[in-house]
Amino acid sequence: MNKLLFGLLLILVYPAVAAAKWQAQPVVTGLNIPWGLSAVDADRVLVSEKNGTIGILTLSTNNYQVLTKVPNAIEYGQGGLLDIAVSPFNPNHIYVTYAKRVGQEIETTLARADFDGQAISGWRELLVTQSGSDGGRHFGSRITFDQDSVYFSVGDRGERENGQDRTTHAGSILRLTPDGQVPNSNPYVNDDKVLSEIWSYGHRNPQGLFFDSQSNQLWSIEHGPRGGDEINLISKGSNYGWPITSHGKEYWGPINVGEAEEKPGIVSPTKVYVPSIAPSSLILYRGEKHPQLNGKLLAGALKLTHINVLTLQGEAIISEQRLLEDLGERIRNIEALPNGEILFSTDSGKIFRLIKSD
Repeated sequence: MNKLLFGLLLILVYPAVAAAKWQAQPVVTGLNIPWGLSAVDADRVLVSEKNGTIGILTLSTNNYQVLTKVPNAIEYGQGGLLDIAVSPFNPNHIYVTYAKRVGQEIETTLARADFDGQAISGWRELLVTQSGSDGGRHFGSRITFDQDSVYFSVGDRGERENGQDRTTHAGSILRLTPDGQVPNSNPYVNDDKVLSEIWSYGHRNPQGLFFDSQSNQLWSIEHGPRGGDEINLISKGSNYGWPITSHGKEYWGPINVGEAEEKPGIVSPTKVYVPSIAPSSLILYRGEKHPQLNGKLLAGALKLTHINVLTLQGEAIISEQRLLEDLGERIRNIEALPNGEILFSTDSGKIFRLIKSD
């Protein structure tokens, strides 16, 4: 695309987001790092707190009620109770990911429980991953669903070689049936040298994962090292390069990480952030409540404290806007409600509603 045409596209897409005055309306405070949000309906949202607590937020009253503590979930370094998601297959099921101690190691774990609208019971661990490390870094982990399966992400656990090692779940995006079985259509079900739950690999620490049912696309966003955060369009069995390819630098000096930024046989990122924004969530917004955001990717930024808005043209990202930079909050998760409202949570223990005034 020539520079003139690209510039015209930016002029066309920029005002749609920038013209609105975006604000953060406080809903609840005082939580313990609300890591995950999942809408039960337009008025109620389940919240996972890093310390292992699950609560429910009623938006009409701004009331937050603790429901339970997740068994086996431990808070350890960057790990703890991580994501939460109401099942699209059965509204009486919820899924969570969390850090679990197994012997001397800590494993990212996917579990399911029963939810009757009032109480949570019947916990069942679907997959205790083989990703263990005694370190406290890079657990992932987000949950999303396509038409018949559940995906969740696992970070490399701070050990770079895990990204290319398919005998570990670390550094991968995994796919299971709703009951925790391996789908026959997974890419490595007939390969005894690869764990059959793996859908894609070569990831560093994907903390945003979203399946868009309208386009049938699976998107992820992950932390790079010093620079090099990535947005990736995920495809079956693909290698996303870590640590062979990277756009980041070593923490200890101005040295490139990996062998190159791109290599044959490795899927290149759809977008790279240099410097890093430190992303921790991703959705593709489909709603009428905020037409300026409809069809755009929204990512939460921790280090650079904003909502990152990305305009798509097909599979390409053609522009970026940053909302609420002055709020100064590490944005942990973003959730779109059935009525199009957008909520987001922050590491300071707050949940906000995104609102605009023209």
